[in-house]
Amino acid sequence: MPNAESPAPRTVVPIEPFVLIAEAFDEGRVTELRHSVASCASAAGLRGQALDDFVLAVNELITNAVRHGGGQGWLRLWPSGAHLVCEVADHGHGISEHRLDDRSRPAPDTAGGWGLWLARELSDTMEVVTGESGTVVRISARLTAGQQPAQPGPG
Repeated sequence: MPNAESPAPRTVVPIEPFVLIAEAFDEGRVTELRHSVASCASAAGLRGQALDDFVLAVNELITNAVRHGGGQGWLRLWPSGAHLVCEVADHGHGISEHRLDDRSRPAPDTAGGWGLWLARELSDTMEVVTGESGTVVRISARLTAGQQPAQPGPG
């Protein structure tokens, strides 16, 4: 006899061929996840200031997801050609168009409002898709020649 209940809706997320991290997080996992990002980014080839900048940018995004995006989020990290890409998603109420369009540096005495500005400044690219059902921010850091990670072989 067939099950009378409808199957739960499924979300289809494109699967990258070489995902380094794909994890849900909440406030209790921010520090641990930042360390995982640092370790994976280093293993992928980021070094020195580029590594520090990328990890700080990711930390700002996951902190924003916790503070403003419903208390939790989802992070994916993967190499893509000559870049290391990180995507942070949340289920908050979105970011206002005014906030997204404001590219000016926050005043030094401002307690908040630094997250998106820092992420934009510390990464090579940043894309934001936002709406009432949540926000997805994708940043990337360019891997210089000789830093690009080896892709896994078959098997």
